[in-house]
Formats: sequence, C-alpha cells, structure tokens
Amino acid sequence: MKRLSSRALAAITNGVLALVLIVVGAVCFFPSATGVAGVKGKAIYKGNSADGVSLMINVYWGTQEVYGMLDVLEEYGAKATFFIGGSWADDNVECLKTIVEKGHEIGSHGYFHLDHESLSRAENAEEIGRSVEFLNLAAGVTVTLFAPPSGAFNDDTVSVAESMGLKTILWSRDTVDWRDKDEEVCFTRATKEIGGGDLILMHPMKHTLAALPRILEDYRARGLRAVTVSENLA
Repeated sequence: MKRLSSRALAAITNGVLALVLIVVGAVCFFPSATGVAGVKGKAIYKGNSADGVSLMINVYWGTQEVYGMLDVLEEYGAKATFFIGGSWADDNVECLKTIVEKGHEIGSHGYFHLDHESLSRAENAEEIGRSVEFLNLAAGVTVTLFAPPSGAFNDDTVSVAESMGLKTILWSRDTVDWRDKDEEVCFTRATKEIGGGDLILMHPMKHTLAALPRILEDYRARGLRAVTVSENLA
C-alpha cells in the first residue's frame, strides 16, 4: 500500500489546523439551535436493530491488534465501528485507510483523549473538530459519529458534536478490557444476555483479539449480526 510522503502528511495536517480554526469559530459564534435538555437523552446508548449488535473499538494504541481484529472480522463477515483518536491516526494513516478499505466505519474519539466533561464549549469544539477534520481528510470519509473518551461529556460536548453533524455515542455493554486483561472476562462481558441493538465497547488489546473469534461465533449462534453503529441506529 502506498504510504503518504512527509510532505503530503504535512499538507494534510496544515489543512486540518486551518479547517479547525474555521469550525471552532463557527461553533462558538453560532451556538446550536437545538437545546440539550437532559443531556443523557441526547447521547445514544443503544441501537435500534432487532438482530444487529455493534462492536465499538476505541483506538489510541494497539496498531498490530487492530490489524489482527480486521483479519478476524473479515473471516466472519462482520463489520465494526472504529472510534479513532486523532493523535493515533496521525501516526498510523496506513492502518486508518485499511480500516476503511475493509468496509468498516470510522468515528471520532477526539484527538488527545481529553476529559470532555471538564472542557468549555470552545475547547470541545477544538478537540472534536481537529479529530473529525483529520479523519475526513486522511481516510477520505465523512465522519458522523463521536464517542467521548471514558464516556465523559457535558451539555456543550453533545451540542457542539450535533452542530458538526455528529451523533454522540456511548455504549450498552462495556468489556472494560483495558483494565481487566482477561480473555474469558472479555468474552463474557461481550456476550452475556446480548441482544439486538447492543453497542459493545472494546479496545485493541491482545486478550480482546484472542476472544474476538469466540465472540463472533457466539453472536452467529444467537442469530445476531455484527454491524456498524450507523446500521444499528438505522
């Protein structure tokens, strides 16, 4: 696969920074017309599919595990949504493009893994906007989903994301695989009492990759399909 040259990457980065300044200015000067009363009602915790479940893979590390997950997903004919950290994507453009080429969905996970709940409106706009603009340019996609790191967000986070055309996505199932580094625990949390519409949070960890084939086999046995978050929401 052809790698981007340092000059091309620099051009993308400079373009991103310029676009971020425009986006931040627009978001801060023209607040969203849609009110955010009861922010939890505006964030999405579960999909609508009767037989579809969605693996949400948050990526700030684990490039080799990402490639491994792509292989397993392809083997089982499954699709997933990768919520990408901008700082990781900046160093792994080739892997980012491979995710898209394999037919998976890309969402924003911010740029520097900040605590969005503690950020101002302007800071939320800068952090989210920088990530989205880079992902759109580097991966050649239009990002429509945002997953706040650690599930931390405030009214401004959701309002800013909405003004950028993004749905704020949380989860209904959390494997907590970043903390509990156990293949069996990961498998159980991703499959126990699973049902259509569930959004399952995971990360590119070695034990998660090891559990992934069994997870997908379990879904198949239950008559469930592994689909992107956008398909699940539709």
